[in-house]
Amino acid sequence: MDQFRVYPSSNLSGEVTISGAKNSVLPIMAATLLGKGVSKIENVPDLKDVRTMCDVMRVIGAQIQFQDNSLKVDTTFCNHFEAPYELVKTMRASIYVLGPLVAKHGYARVSLPGGCAWGPRPVDLHIKGLEAIGATIKVSHGYIEATSEGLSGGDYHFPISSVGASANVIMAAVLAQGPSTLQNVAIEPEIDQLCEYLVSMGAIIAGIGTRTLKITGVAELSPGRGKTIPDRIEAGTFLAAAAITRSKIKINSVNPKHLKEVLNHLESMGVLLETTQSTITIDATQPLTAKSIETQPYPGFPTDLQAPFMALLASIPGNSFIRETIYLDRFKHLSELDRLGAKIKLSDSMATIEGGEPFSAAPVMASDLRAGAALVLAGLIAEGNTEVSRIYHMDRGYEKFEAKMAGLGAKVERIQASF
Repeated sequence: MDQFRVYPSSNLSGEVTISGAKNSVLPIMAATLLGKGVSKIENVPDLKDVRTMCDVMRVIGAQIQFQDNSLKVDTTFCNHFEAPYELVKTMRASIYVLGPLVAKHGYARVSLPGGCAWGPRPVDLHIKGLEAIGATIKVSHGYIEATSEGLSGGDYHFPISSVGASANVIMAAVLAQGPSTLQNVAIEPEIDQLCEYLVSMGAIIAGIGTRTLKITGVAELSPGRGKTIPDRIEAGTFLAAAAITRSKIKINSVNPKHLKEVLNHLESMGVLLETTQSTITIDATQPLTAKSIETQPYPGFPTDLQAPFMALLASIPGNSFIRETIYLDRFKHLSELDRLGAKIKLSDSMATIEGGEPFSAAPVMASDLRAGAALVLAGLIAEGNTEVSRIYHMDRGYEKFEAKMAGLGAKVERIQASF
């Protein structure tokens, strides 16, 4: 099993190019099931999650070609409408095939999902939303089984903003026989791009970018073609890497508009920022100040950057606070940061960070994708060499992470575990 050995790297410099967003490409891959023929997606990151989704699609019958960050999906021969436990248990996003399959083929059998090891993230919203537009669903023996003789369409108000459930219900509604009105829809950039991709396939969706979508179902969709947006979470991780090492770097192939709240928080800490349409230059060489952060659905501060920014705040003198409002128990990285010397206290969903104490190297373990990133960032400023285990979590969401770090002057070495 691979580990990262992180060496002290207190002065990053240079440029880094951001990959395509995994949270955008995964639902788009599922959306290709709605049309018959060859779809193409460009700027696709070569990640474990993407390859797992390729395997899920192959089980269904799709033919996949993935080369040079370009993905071709041929759905002509899809005839097995099931996503098995062996694959779904490793990645929650596999549930994205549920809506397209029941909409296109009238049947889907999808294992209850797995993924990162924190927090209950129930599939109730997926199920209730699909039922509201005409699907019949039962859950038994660890599987969700959805059937329909033609989705009717309908109205559904999401009780909470959910990216995954929004994507699934949107994808199903575009092939419904009647209109659908979806309210309190997630407005993350990844949802906007999914909608735009569906429109390119022939879907009729009004209100893209707002929390109310009006969808007019169509009889069929054509294959699609599109380019994945930049990964705003990867970009935010490298922003945190520059800040924690008090460095100046340039981030390329990024959309600063997707990171507005993150950039506002960094500036309030004392970071200097320059942005263009597709770049961010961050200068964190001046003293930084403590900060309070509260995670919120987009356009608020993203929960996926909570862990990396906790490592950053632990490096800044003074008391900082992070309130997690999305996944209330997403704090398994806290004890591992403490092993490196951070002083963090947790009360309910609020973390109090007594920052400014030096970090010292220790063996630590990534409990999930973003926790792993936080531990690597802390290792960059720790005294001694930090070994981070279970980095397979990071391989799910960061493309060529150690190579990109090396391009900035950091030394993050992939090694084989000694146990």
